Amino acid sequence: MVDVSGKSEIFREATATGRIRLKPETVNFIREEKIAKGNPLYTAKIAGVLAAKKTSELIPLCHPLPLTSVKVEVEIVKKTIVEVTATVKTKAQTGVEMEALAATSAGLLTIWDMVKQYEKDTSGQYPNTAIENIHVVRKMKQV
Repeated sequence: MVDVSGKSEIFREATATGRIRLKPETVNFIREEKIAKGNPLYTAKIAGVLAAKKTSELIPLCHPLPLTSVKVEVEIVKKTIVEVTATVKTKAQTGVEMEALAATSAGLLTIWDMVKQYEKDTSGQYPNTAIENIHVVRKMKQV
């Protein structure tokens, strides 16, 4: 791990986002709350919070951080797209962009897991399903 012992603890915030592309029928099932495993939008929020809290256990050289806030938003943005956005805050010696990325990724993977039975084609493949464009949209620090 990088030595951050000489850095001051300051307020830090990061936001990451990403999308999952699904069949229109699957998105309709989500809207109508007809997914057999439950509500993927709500479950993705919980998965995102848990992932942010466990980031240093998932990413080998990532510092464990005292998170002060994790907010995960999940919404259907198009007839085939669900978007996950995570904002994470801390007062620490290093930033929280990895936690925001982990939260976004876990949320998207949770959605995939919960809807995969509706996404398979006749050969058992997922030709329409794709997790896309996971990236940091904002990183901030305040002295």
